[in-house]
Amino acid sequence: MTTRDPQATALARLAALFADETRAACLLALLDGRAWTASELARHAGVAASTLSEHLGRLVAGGLLAEERQGRHRYVRLADARVAQLVEDLAAQISPGTAVPPRNLRESSAGSAMARGRTCYDHLAGRLGIAVTDALTARGLLEQETGFALTDAGLEWFASAGIGLERRSRRPLARACLDWTERRPHLAGVAGAALCRHALDTGWCVRIGSERAVKVTATGERALWDLLGVEAVTLR
Repeated sequence: MTTRDPQATALARLAALFADETRAACLLALLDGRAWTASELARHAGVAASTLSEHLGRLVAGGLLAEERQGRHRYVRLADARVAQLVEDLAAQISPGTAVPPRNLRESSAGSAMARGRTCYDHLAGRLGIAVTDALTARGLLEQETGFALTDAGLEWFASAGIGLERRSRRPLARACLDWTERRPHLAGVAGAALCRHALDTGWCVRIGSERAVKVTATGERALWDLLGVEAVTLR
């Protein structure tokens, strides 16, 4: 009798959590890094609250989501950055030819906005994320030859720009995250998160709609040009 590999069993259980369209929709929505209520996710996924509750229970039990309750409201978020990376990495494996085309103008516009600029859990993605990553690399602030790493000049740049980096974090300072729309890596890790947080806090970027899409403001266009030489036309 063949002994079953415990890791194979655990991997199959984990994969099963993703193998449902409703649960996948919830995981993708939560890549915005915020906590959502169960009712918000139910509307987003287009299912009844009772149906979603069962799905959320499985995701929480499987360690993919963390939950907290405030009064009668139940909030859920991705458990941690590792889960976010897993979701984004899986999404990046989807072939462009197999993606479901937008059903109407609203979905098409939302898709275009997401491709232009969005948050990927806690860092910038889409054409915006790629433009910033390319600019950091071109200026010698980010090294991509053997994996992402900030150079000494890069560390000085973050400091001079007033973007604090949590050096004691267990997360890597810089990490490559494969962008599922651009099919190229953008900056993640502590540096990516700090840059995204700074962009939102200072008004360089603002969230649009109920998805993860962000838009670069006029202030952001000027700042990214002054600090990194990113042309405004690449951000629109």
